[in-house]
Amino acid sequence: MTKYGRRNRPRGNDFRRSPMLVFYEVTQACGLECKHCRACAQTRAHPDELSTRESLELIDQLTNFPEPPMLVLTGGDPFCRDDIFQLIDYATKAGLETSITPSATPLVTQEAVGRLKDSGIHRLAISLDGADAATHDRFRGIEGSFSRSLEILRDAREAGLPTQVNTTLTPDNYGQIGAMAEMLSSLQITLWSVFFLVPVGRAEFALRLSADEYERAFQQLWDESRRQPYLIKTTEAPHYRRFVMQQERSAKLPSSERTPFQAAGLNDGKGVVFVGHTGEIYPSGFMPILCGQFPQQNVVTVYQNSPLFQDLRDVNRLEGKCRQCEYRTICGGSRARAYAVTGNPFAEEDDCVYIPPSTPALAN
Repeated sequence: MTKYGRRNRPRGNDFRRSPMLVFYEVTQACGLECKHCRACAQTRAHPDELSTRESLELIDQLTNFPEPPMLVLTGGDPFCRDDIFQLIDYATKAGLETSITPSATPLVTQEAVGRLKDSGIHRLAISLDGADAATHDRFRGIEGSFSRSLEILRDAREAGLPTQVNTTLTPDNYGQIGAMAEMLSSLQITLWSVFFLVPVGRAEFALRLSADEYERAFQQLWDESRRQPYLIKTTEAPHYRRFVMQQERSAKLPSSERTPFQAAGLNDGKGVVFVGHTGEIYPSGFMPILCGQFPQQNVVTVYQNSPLFQDLRDVNRLEGKCRQCEYRTICGGSRARAYAVTGNPFAEEDDCVYIPPSTPALAN
């Protein structure tokens, strides 16, 4: 077993039949008001959010994929649901590797973290969006959120529960990548997932980095990945996989030292499916194109047979330089960002500087 863990290696399954990740937005209720919130979370749950019975039925359906996926319980704040531990217990007993992404609120008590551990939860993910309280709390909209996040991570560590930190990069914290990496090295986390913003929900275009800033961020993340004890991955920046492959080839690293998860090629609708709090089925939480409705439709059937899901898994549907790119099978550009920026989910990645050698523009 490497430091990457069993589930971070590319799986042998066909993403046309089974996703690797299912995100279930159990509620949009949340006590925070984050600037970038995809869910536009509210103080109260929607009256039509899936009931306990319907949520358990959804979990049952996930076990019917040819290769059962990892389940991520997200929100809003999952701890705003009274039945959250019942859902976790049911999912883990059904054999699903289950993680949870609660908000850093007083609901996540030391006792609650212990219950998560006892329930068999695979990983607890907490957001940290700055190397200091001022940066993080400004982004999350609640004073004290930074210290609460650190307390939750400490409680999880003491309980023996693996942890993950999620960070959304913006112009406000972009210069703190190195400082954040060092801070996280003392927290004994398993994974640092760095989100590159998609302008959906509350997220504004002004919060995005430029394409050149992406490359500089990629360089810093790559450098940190070579010295930190935890794994670093990106979310909605699949072109980081291209960057990593370029660095590994340039350094002539042996295959045993290369980053194993990069080749999986996950993308919106490709190995990923998102189920909303009232049952909407989307290619991801960042691509709100309705493809089905649970419980009226079966999530397995929608993932396998929806025309949009099928097209998103077909690299020949890509347009512009993404279609010409030699990295399209492991990258493909963020389909969610393409849709958010252009209205076309197959448009070329707007935030990638790379020009494939085969594109006509290179010959000019």
